[in-house]
Amino acid sequence: MGEAPDVAFLFPGQGSQFVGMGRALWDASPTAREIYAVADEVVGEPLSKISFEGPEETLRLTRITQPAILVHSLAALGLLQAEGIRPAVVAGHSLGEFSALVAAGVLSARAAIEVVKVRADLMHQAGVARPGAMAAILGLPDDEVAQVCRELEGAGIVVPANLNGPGQVVISGEVAAVLKAMEMAIARGAKRAVRLPVSGAFHSPLMREAADGLAAAIDRAGYRDASVPVVVNVSAEPRARAADLAAASKAQLTGAVRWEASMRRMIEDGAGAFVEVGPGKVLKGLLKKIAGKFPCATLESPEDLPGVMRLLREGVGAEGGTA
Repeated sequence: MGEAPDVAFLFPGQGSQFVGMGRALWDASPTAREIYAVADEVVGEPLSKISFEGPEETLRLTRITQPAILVHSLAALGLLQAEGIRPAVVAGHSLGEFSALVAAGVLSARAAIEVVKVRADLMHQAGVARPGAMAAILGLPDDEVAQVCRELEGAGIVVPANLNGPGQVVISGEVAAVLKAMEMAIARGAKRAVRLPVSGAFHSPLMREAADGLAAAIDRAGYRDASVPVVVNVSAEPRARAADLAAASKAQLTGAVRWEASMRRMIEDGAGAFVEVGPGKVLKGLLKKIAGKFPCATLESPEDLPGVMRLLREGVGAEGGTA
């Protein structure tokens, strides 16, 4: 199939994992089996077995979750590439940005797995050394959530971490400050404030030590110029130069994920359809909140491929309509 110039690939991040993920891809694709074999070797654990069979509590560990989601996304990407389907632009949510870098030819699959292994280990260690928390604030405008965080500067570290979509902001920081921010957000009209089951304060200053360690791994990874633009989390801007992409990867752990702005930028630049590549449908749901009905398909297993083909042919999503 020829290049579809208006199609964007999106790659999910931590939280989209589930027991059984990737098994259908492994069964169907020699390329997927090769990627899982590399991952098992690099991670030093039976990542494929844990992904396919669990147990769930092991799959939820940051050091396992992150490479498991990356590898599932890369296996699904291989299915698209085998069909000759190429994106015009790519983006990934937090961890998913490393899958996007592979899709854009910036990193090899092995290099991405190696970097993400370091990233996951360092984030886990940072969470142990400096315990933190994250919480989703629902139904309060971004600027009001940011104001709450500013007002708590004297009480501890808490910052907006994920700007996911209209009325959906995740905050991150020290436990007491996050709990106080949750209370303040509800008092100011937020519909809900939900603490997230994560092992640290991701995308906050509490990840500084992890970010320093990750920078060395990124320098070793051999970033190349991108074949298509990568809309990076920290600025919501398209980047293609190797040095700029490496800098964005280094800044990501302590910077906010500007997902809503990233999606709006992709649409503004001409993306007319989206494919979420990897486990779950989180990003498809966020796109619907950000842009209303917009063509979007998901590719989680081989059985999703006809829906992607239909999207490219007719501009409809995997369920037969716009998402």
